Amino acid sequence: MIDPRLRILQMVAEHGTVTAAAQTLHYTPSAVSYQLRQLSAAVGAELVVQQGRGIRLTHAARVLLRHAERLHEQWELARAELAALGTQPTGRITLCGFSTAASRLLPAAAAALRDAHPLIGVRIIEAEPDRCFDLLLSEEADLALLVVTADSPPMTDGRFDQRPLLDDPLDLVVPRDHPLTRRSRVTLADAAHEPWVLGNPGTTYHRLVLASCMSAGFTPHIAHYADEWATGTALVAHGFGVMLVPRLAQLHEEGPVARIPLSGEPAPARRIMSVTRLGAREHPALVHAVEAITATADRLLPTP
Repeated sequence: MIDPRLRILQMVAEHGTVTAAAQTLHYTPSAVSYQLRQLSAAVGAELVVQQGRGIRLTHAARVLLRHAERLHEQWELARAELAALGTQPTGRITLCGFSTAASRLLPAAAAALRDAHPLIGVRIIEAEPDRCFDLLLSEEADLALLVVTADSPPMTDGRFDQRPLLDDPLDLVVPRDHPLTRRSRVTLADAAHEPWVLGNPGTTYHRLVLASCMSAGFTPHIAHYADEWATGTALVAHGFGVMLVPRLAQLHEEGPVARIPLSGEPAPARRIMSVTRLGAREHPALVHAVEAITATADRLLPTP
């Protein structure tokens, strides 16, 4: 087994403070500090030093973290190879993802996985992308579906295996009698002068819409904030603005709104990634999980 104190050191390095790492790991700060002291004694080198109100990782800690990545990768590869020795895929896996993935992709995929491989147990956690990475690192989740943001670890991060799963097109939602509904072709730039409904600042949806609009050559005038699709749809239905909605997202059909597919090169879309810990992707249960998720996505978003 890999020394669990290495995961604690990784979480401290990820979050920058003992308190934040403790919250992620569901430990007390004093327990995290104690484990760090024990690890430091075990390797015979100081790993963290006090710096103002925070801490700083030493060179020894950086060296240890580099080796920890390799150790964890080899451990995941070993577990995957051992699991593949069985005649039927077994085990319990946890899938996590942002709200649309957790409601539209994961339940249907988990049901298909349960029917095809009844010896695989599946648990689902709805979580924002930043928390998904923490769930993977703390081994509370095995596979994450997320939208990449500016705060996401880079593709070169040695702790994760990040792969594109699908591109989810963004549709423009306008009042049903809006002039854009009468056009045969609509681009995002055609809505540049409209009032906009966005998610609250700091949310993945807020960043996604801002990035899409800026790529189309404009900064949106934000008239209202709404994190729930139902709230945003109600605002659009009453003429308070327009909004972007991913194709996978389901809207309430009660409001008099129109959903317009957008043209453009490229047409705006959000890229959904599947992420595992490095070395874990070949575990048979996760291989079948990815297959089930991909089949569900193909059914919901057929290739034109």
